[in-house]
Amino acid sequence: MESFAEQAINAVSKGQLSFCKFLSANDTGLTGGHQAGIYISKPAVPILFEKRFEKGANQEKWVKISWQDGRTTDTRFIYYGKGTRNEYRITNFGRGFEFLNHEYTGALFVLVKDTEEDYQGYVLNTEDEINQFLEAYNISPTETNNLINIHNRNLDIAEKQEVYNFITTLDVDFPTSDVMSMKAREIENMVYNHLEYIISNPDLKLLNWYEMEFKLFRALEHARYGEMIRNGFEDVETFVTIANQVLNRRKSRAGKGLEHHLAALFDGNKIAYTPQAVTEGKKRPDFIFPSQEAYHSLTFSTDNIISLAAKTTCKDRWRQVLNEANRLRDKNKFLCTLQQGISSDQMDEMEEEKVILVVPKEYIKTYPRDKQDRIWTVKKFIDYVKEVEGIKL
Repeated sequence: MESFAEQAINAVSKGQLSFCKFLSANDTGLTGGHQAGIYISKPAVPILFEKRFEKGANQEKWVKISWQDGRTTDTRFIYYGKGTRNEYRITNFGRGFEFLNHEYTGALFVLVKDTEEDYQGYVLNTEDEINQFLEAYNISPTETNNLINIHNRNLDIAEKQEVYNFITTLDVDFPTSDVMSMKAREIENMVYNHLEYIISNPDLKLLNWYEMEFKLFRALEHARYGEMIRNGFEDVETFVTIANQVLNRRKSRAGKGLEHHLAALFDGNKIAYTPQAVTEGKKRPDFIFPSQEAYHSLTFSTDNIISLAAKTTCKDRWRQVLNEANRLRDKNKFLCTLQQGISSDQMDEMEEEKVILVVPKEYIKTYPRDKQDRIWTVKKFIDYVKEVEGIKL
């Protein structure tokens, strides 16, 4: 039997248009505001309506959505254009619709348009399902809340030239993840010329680097497999072999990019750290500050030692950070993630376990409003490490 993620993947491949986003606290009603339903960004309006509307009046459309659990809802697409509002939402899911329960904050919502009146809806609520879907279409978490382009994404002219130069000079099919990450940073820095953001706005720089790496990787996949796909495969076995190679490569590099880009930010801010430090046994936190040697020196105060884990999503796996460093068991443990939204209950569990989320500033608004003050931005974390290490801000 197909998993929900597999069902969603197949639906997207056959649908007219598709959209995905992480359900925010605003979507699931945790912010305490008067909004109702799932917010849809303006670039993704074509999944709802044929055109964007002008302010002045509300516009609506009723459709049928078939959900993963077998139910079908008569649901409304609405544009709120009266007064100060100017937004698109999906509303009217019926009483007791479980997928908009607060426990689904941070789940991945996938909407597929089959016809003008018929849609399919999926809510993927485990990290395995979420990552399986994102990896299938090579979508970065930074690219959600948008239409899904199942074909090669377009690069702008300057990006395209730099990517072409890189690919044509490679002497291997696929470079290692650290080389890909480094090249993505070089291209982004060269094209957009905002090196100062490494210090002044590391939250934005992290997202820009991460997104550029996905663009670079997609372009490389297209260069390596595009002609093969256009010409077809000799047999099913060859197709399956190639498909597995592609998916396994995507899985193996998915989390590495975040680690590489965080390390580059730490280097740019002259922070001392050890990546993949060995603490006890086979335990390896992603980062120990200031060093592995300091961690193992019993004369070095734990007040000056910091651990940081890096996970692109963390709905399920955040508990893995609890036992990565025995000396810091009673200290705050930091977890940097690109996860957009987590339920209030999970955030309360994290607080009890002294886990502090580090999230790019742009994503903090997707978390429950009454919990947002617990979350650190990337810049706040970097400034904190600088203070602990005695680096002048």
